[in-house]
Amino acid sequence: MNIIIGDSMNETQKKIEDLRNKLRYHSDRYYNDDAPEIEDYEYDMMMRKLKELEEQFPEYDAVDSPTKKVGGKADNSFESVVHTVRMESLQDAFSKDELIDFDKRVSDVVSDKHYVVEPKIDGLSVSLEYRDGIFVRGSTRGDGDVGEDVSGNLRVIHNVPLKLNKPVPYIEVRGEVYMPKKSFDRVVDRQLLNGEKPFKNPRNAAAGSLRQKDSAVTASRGLDIFIFNIQQLEGGTITSHKQSLDYLKELGFNTVPFYKRVDNIESAIDEIDRIGESRGALEFDIDGAVIKVDEFSSREILGSTAKYPRWAVAFKYPPEEKQTKLVDIEIAVGRTGVLTPTAILESVHLAGTTVSRATLHNQDFINEKGIAVGDIVTVRKAGDIIPEVLCVNEHNSDSIYTFPTHCPSCNEKVIREKDEAAIRCINPECPAQLLRNLIHFCSRDAMDIEGLGPAIIETFVDNGLIKSTYDIYNLDYEKIASLDGFKETSANNIRKSVEKSKSNDLSKLIFALGIRHIGAKAGKLLSDHFRTIDAIMSATVDDILSIEGYGQIMAESVVNYFKTDSAKELIKKLSASGVNMKSTTEVKDERFAGMTFVLTGTLPTLKRNEASKIIESFGGKTSSSVSKKTTYVLAGEEAGSKLDKANALGIDVIDEETFMGMIK
Repeated sequence: MNIIIGDSMNETQKKIEDLRNKLRYHSDRYYNDDAPEIEDYEYDMMMRKLKELEEQFPEYDAVDSPTKKVGGKADNSFESVVHTVRMESLQDAFSKDELIDFDKRVSDVVSDKHYVVEPKIDGLSVSLEYRDGIFVRGSTRGDGDVGEDVSGNLRVIHNVPLKLNKPVPYIEVRGEVYMPKKSFDRVVDRQLLNGEKPFKNPRNAAAGSLRQKDSAVTASRGLDIFIFNIQQLEGGTITSHKQSLDYLKELGFNTVPFYKRVDNIESAIDEIDRIGESRGALEFDIDGAVIKVDEFSSREILGSTAKYPRWAVAFKYPPEEKQTKLVDIEIAVGRTGVLTPTAILESVHLAGTTVSRATLHNQDFINEKGIAVGDIVTVRKAGDIIPEVLCVNEHNSDSIYTFPTHCPSCNEKVIREKDEAAIRCINPECPAQLLRNLIHFCSRDAMDIEGLGPAIIETFVDNGLIKSTYDIYNLDYEKIASLDGFKETSANNIRKSVEKSKSNDLSKLIFALGIRHIGAKAGKLLSDHFRTIDAIMSATVDDILSIEGYGQIMAESVVNYFKTDSAKELIKKLSASGVNMKSTTEVKDERFAGMTFVLTGTLPTLKRNEASKIIESFGGKTSSSVSKKTTYVLAGEEAGSKLDKANALGIDVIDEETFMGMIK
């Protein structure tokens, strides 16, 4: 052991603690938030470095070190499940030499052994329990000892059998819930269409989907499962891993695919190479391959460490990198108006697939790397999913690529807001954003046009009935009635909804326009303050900043939006179609002027939206969160954390009876 004295000892301790804190943070982001910030490989390398330091300096060992814990923890939103058999994680290996070392350690303890090699599915590890062949409970791994009960969500996954082919007295199995690549693409498309932040990769999508409170949401995500282990079994005897996988198939489980029993480590390594070469063609993601000792009797002898079984190892495939030429850069306009650059590459074979395109993220990324068309660049598949440009190896131009100043789709001037990396088009009539904007425009909190849901809007766009937002108010209802699945009745119902929306309050139109940073509440404040669309369109940033609740970014966003010719033209055409352009809110008096109410719980007779309208009619406003600026909290039955916070801050809490007395 190296002996370090004085200040350098403290530096070593700091380095170890820094690594532990970083690993805890990124583990929490990965396992519990389903929102990783770094690639798996980078995390694995940090973990490896920490292990090396802890072995070199055992005096700084800690029982709560990430090297001794499985990554996840039970989510408080689900009931906890204590695992009778610990759900262990696996020791990772990153080279063939480490696999040979693993074999030597096994051979030193047991001489007669075989291995089973199987792909390591990149998903969320779960336990399924069955009594008399009937599914009774399912849970996540959590920290290995305690997970969370997600039985309801597991039931809706197609390949989770609710009844086995044989009435086994009791069996607990372990598997990996994953999202197939096709399902992932479909979910991300839907998220982008709705203006939501998309999942980063299928693993996080699977984890987020399995933890949904609503099982219907889980069912809609297209999850699947592979079973790869028997944790407990009553009513039968299994002596090897290969036998257990074959038995699981007989029971009706969807077992881990193409597992193979081999006689030695050399054959195991050959199988790992074969799996690695085929991974690009698989319909699901894998992040490695696993070698397991086949014989259970040998496993008993080998045992486990505090964290890992000694009878298995997971080989992690390194991120493959290749050099190629960047021949062009394309700019695409997303459904939220963000301009996204894509590198067009000379085709290169990478991680089992042919890569000819890679993400360049944004202008800041391009500037940081100094990227230009014609450069020789290094490309990697990030997380083996999305190819990305890592660096420039050879510059063939003196000038770095710069984004266009106008939108490639509609030719409107693009903007970059303060403290944002994204450059975006804010034209409400931009063709690239049309479908998303239409769906938002017709949604309940916006113009609330019943009958014009996402699927129907898409049908109308595909059939040329809607080419811009104002076309909603000039629909050809005879043509609608002639479409497949539509009749005269449904066309007339849509007509009535469209006509009804014309009389909406101005605040709903403001929100429907999709102005960045302006939600329904902000739209209401704008409408109530200025009263007409003309007054809003001619308002300055300072004028808007005089509204309590508006900040600089929101005010600038409103002004920038109405500066565009396309916005002015849209308002003109909507007005000509009969859409209301004035506030319809009647202010009876100003008794609640300057007051902010927060509503929580269930009121005896009033609905929350009814109470909000009453407050606004007396010059007050409502907020969704309690703060020191809150005047009153109007609380009903089952009031939760908002009531607790109000009491902690000393804010006046009133009930419906008191409130009704205030408005007499």
